Amino acid sequence: MRELIILGAGAAGLFCAKHLRTKDYLIIEHNDKPAKKLAISGGGRCNVTNKFVKEDDFFSGDPAFISNVLQRYSNKDLLKWLRDQGCALQLKNATQYFCSKSAQQLIKLLHTPNILYNTEVFDVEYDKSFIVRTSRGTFRSKALLVATGGLSYKKIGASGIGFEIAKKFGHEVGALAPALVGLTLQKEQFWFKELSGISLPVTINVGERKFKGNLLFAHRGISGPAVLDASLFWQRGKIIVSFLEKFPKLNTKKQLTTQLPLPKRFIKRFLQEIGLEDKRAGLYNKRELEALKSLCHYTFAPAGTFGYERAEVTRGGVRLNELDTNMQSRLQKGLFFAGEVCDATGKLGGFNIQWAFSSAFVAAKGIDAYLGNY
Repeated sequence: MRELIILGAGAAGLFCAKHLRTKDYLIIEHNDKPAKKLAISGGGRCNVTNKFVKEDDFFSGDPAFISNVLQRYSNKDLLKWLRDQGCALQLKNATQYFCSKSAQQLIKLLHTPNILYNTEVFDVEYDKSFIVRTSRGTFRSKALLVATGGLSYKKIGASGIGFEIAKKFGHEVGALAPALVGLTLQKEQFWFKELSGISLPVTINVGERKFKGNLLFAHRGISGPAVLDASLFWQRGKIIVSFLEKFPKLNTKKQLTTQLPLPKRFIKRFLQEIGLEDKRAGLYNKRELEALKSLCHYTFAPAGTFGYERAEVTRGGVRLNELDTNMQSRLQKGLFFAGEVCDATGKLGGFNIQWAFSSAFVAAKGIDAYLGNY
């Protein structure tokens, strides 16, 4: 019997293993390699964290819990540890930290020999110890960490086994949905699809939240950084897209398309949609000018999302109020959770990997304390 079994050799599972006092652990992984999601994140360079990380950057039912975890292992703690380990980083877009060469730098740093690959987990039980039934046999341990990730990226083996285990032990799992994902359109906005390939800076309002960044028109709907961030907080209903922050003062003698700081292909299609022609600005009447000003507050309801296959993360997960401050289940002693399986989902920019590492570090300390008192 092992002291600990870790389910999942992703960011959270590997980081936890790296910070354990006990070395009597086994990581069970269904893929043939570790950290497949880390390997493809950030275009293969892995956006490990952000210069500024706070609980408001996450969608969750328990911001205070996230704040506590981030205080116990902050972005500054992570950056120091990575640099101490010789993992060179590069700051991009003023706030986002990436591996300077590739994600393989980080994966190599996190590697451990205690991994059983190509192994599916079928079931977990508890009878004086944890019993993990797999495609490679049955294993027992004093403690168990569930770090199996979410449902996004099924092509790299994502599954819902972590949520099933949580439910088996009586945990509530918050509603699951694709997040950081493109949005599909109602028929009234199908004209967006004709603009596929155009990218432009926008501001998107979802309720009281505001997201600035690029919007990309795609064959399936809309994508791009601003849309992906907005998708994290959008569940249903309308959003407001500001293609212009402020409608400019127009020269009445010049054509409209020469005066708006937007791609001409977009402006012409927008004019067609609202039933107007491109003409000298002075020829538009008051009603027509008001219609043009909807560029500053274009309001519509998306139909849905591009789904888990295109989503970067899964929103929802194991409810944080059912975990103690060490990421341990309040319903089953010795059972711990970390990473994306938890109900804590961050925006683009390194927040989700930071959460994986922070929650894993806290879990490692909790596991060592639990085993010390076993």
